[in-house]
Amino acid sequence: MSWLIEKLSKYKDNRGLMASLRCVLVAKKKHRAWPALNRLGLAINDDDSAFVAGLFATHPEETSNGNFGTTCKKIELCRGDKRSDDNKLTPTERRFQHLLAAEKSELHSRVLRMVLMAKSQAVGINYDQLEIDLKFWSDRTKSEWAAAFWTQGEASMAEEGA
Repeated sequence: MSWLIEKLSKYKDNRGLMASLRCVLVAKKKHRAWPALNRLGLAINDDDSAFVAGLFATHPEETSNGNFGTTCKKIELCRGDKRSDDNKLTPTERRFQHLLAAEKSELHSRVLRMVLMAKSQAVGINYDQLEIDLKFWSDRTKSEWAAAFWTQGEASMAEEGA
């Protein structure tokens, strides 16, 4: 567990701090999160770590397994999205493809939408891996997420505790 997630876990019951951290997710309220980020020892200009702190404050259910592709697959399974006979993408697959097509500047808003879906389905997120992946967003990261999402044998994912 990274020092950031360790610290956030320690303070997850501090409603005031978590509310302040959620402000980092809204452009016009970001300045309200700066004192909280400072208290956690985060650099205010470290956008990816600050964003992950805001996501954690929104949905503190964490896991140490998989990457964000795994999380999105669990969301799909929890939602009960079924592939139709005509091979159209499920709604979650479409959102996930949209996420994978994101440029770095669009990434945070698309990840936020998926985290809110994870929250609604009580799916945990590997914040340690997410922070690394956001910092090093590249075709390699996209491929790793895609490989985790479109695994052969959905049954194994369901048995894993989706």
